[in-house]
Amino acid sequence: MDTVHLLRALSFAALKHRDQRRKDPEASPYINHPIAVATVLAVEGGVQDEGLLIAGVLHDTVEDTKTTFEELEEHFGVRVAGLVREVTDDKTLPKEERKRLQIEHARGATPDAKQVKIADKICNVRDVGTGPPKGWSLERRVEYLDWSARVVANCRGVNPRLDAAFDAALGTARRALGMELP
Repeated sequence: MDTVHLLRALSFAALKHRDQRRKDPEASPYINHPIAVATVLAVEGGVQDEGLLIAGVLHDTVEDTKTTFEELEEHFGVRVAGLVREVTDDKTLPKEERKRLQIEHARGATPDAKQVKIADKICNVRDVGTGPPKGWSLERRVEYLDWSARVVANCRGVNPRLDAAFDAALGTARRALGMELP
C-alpha cells in the first residue's frame, strides 16, 4: 500500500472538516471520526486495501461539507468517489427518510461500501454508548442503536471481523445504557 495516497486523503478530509465539531459533550474535532472509521477498517477489520481505507477517511466529505463527487474523483479516482457515493446520504431528504434509505440501500451495496458502512456504525455506536451527542435522551440513544443494528444486518457477511466488532460495540453500548441483552 502506498501511504502517500492515504496521507493525502487525511489531509484533504482535515481541510474539508476543519471548522466542524462532533456533537459530543467535548465538541471534539470532526476529523477524529473519519480517522476512527479508517482505523476500525484497518485495525479491527484487517483491511489493507488502500482505496477502501481512503474511502473510509473521505466517507463524510460530500455529505457534510461542500465537497463534490467530481472533486473526489479528480483527486482520488473513480473507485473511491464511487464508494463514497454509495455511503452518502441525500441531506435534502427528511431525516426519517434518510434513515429508511440507509437500511434499504445497505442490502444492495457493494462489499467494500458495506465495510465502510459497518466501520462508520461501529464508531457511531461507540460514541452513542460512551459520549452521546448533547441533549440526546436515553430513548433516542436506544433508537439509534436499534436502527444501526438494522443497517448493519444488511451489510453482514463481507468481513467477519467487522461483524464481530460491531456486535461487541453494540453490546457494550447497550450495557452502558442499562439495556438487557438478548
